[in-house]
Amino acid sequence: MDGVLVREQEALPGAAELLEQWRRADLPYLVLTNNSIFTARDLSARLRHSGLIVPEDRIWTSALATSTFLSKQISGESNPSGTAYVVGEAGLTTALHEAGFIMTETNPDYVVVGETRNYSFEAITKAVRLINNGARFILTNPDATGPSPEGVLPATGAIAALITKATGRDPYVVGKPNPMMFRSALNHLGAHSMHTAMIGDRMDTDIVAGMEAGMHTVLVLSGVSSQASISQYPFRPDRVIDGVYELLEEPLNDLAEDSAG
Repeated sequence: MDGVLVREQEALPGAAELLEQWRRADLPYLVLTNNSIFTARDLSARLRHSGLIVPEDRIWTSALATSTFLSKQISGESNPSGTAYVVGEAGLTTALHEAGFIMTETNPDYVVVGETRNYSFEAITKAVRLINNGARFILTNPDATGPSPEGVLPATGAIAALITKATGRDPYVVGKPNPMMFRSALNHLGAHSMHTAMIGDRMDTDIVAGMEAGMHTVLVLSGVSSQASISQYPFRPDRVIDGVYELLEEPLNDLAEDSAG
């Protein structure tokens, strides 16, 4: 989403037109984000404010990927509802509630840490104690910092590092660069990786995860990555473009054909 369709809440050139092109062609797509703060409905409204029409069922967040992953983990256990202690915002708690999880501070199956602007010493202390008592440690995404108008903010990965240091336990991370995020999105779409393209702006999360999930990868230079930064990595995207406007009016099966080799 960020760096591909929008930048600082402003739609990037070609983003609205590309979404409309996909809509007219009835082409299945999902807009992905590692941000777990907002629900899909919230993000749909925020994108609409930027001039982009993306229905909420076309948005896939690390919170939704996490709830899907945990649902599958407990499907064979004696407690089919599952319990969790959550450090995060509405995007994460809503996703887990809708997946049937019960939020509790008493012997939860999982401690799930996601993005929030309200980390508290008390919540982190609770998380540490519950993990020490046997709760499994889950992280929505590994991003150590996030942006703000005043500068960087500590994010999910930074808080997880604090908890890991206190417990000696590493979390299982669901979001990018774990290809699990993309595989869950593919399952949600009912799509096959061979016929699916991933368009992202980060080599270290989007491209590596898309590659490991078996998708055709397209790097856009409208976000964090630059042409020079590509050489810093031992892998390459299948295609590099300046922005999504370069995808306008291309035959819709081109990316699928590229993906299939």
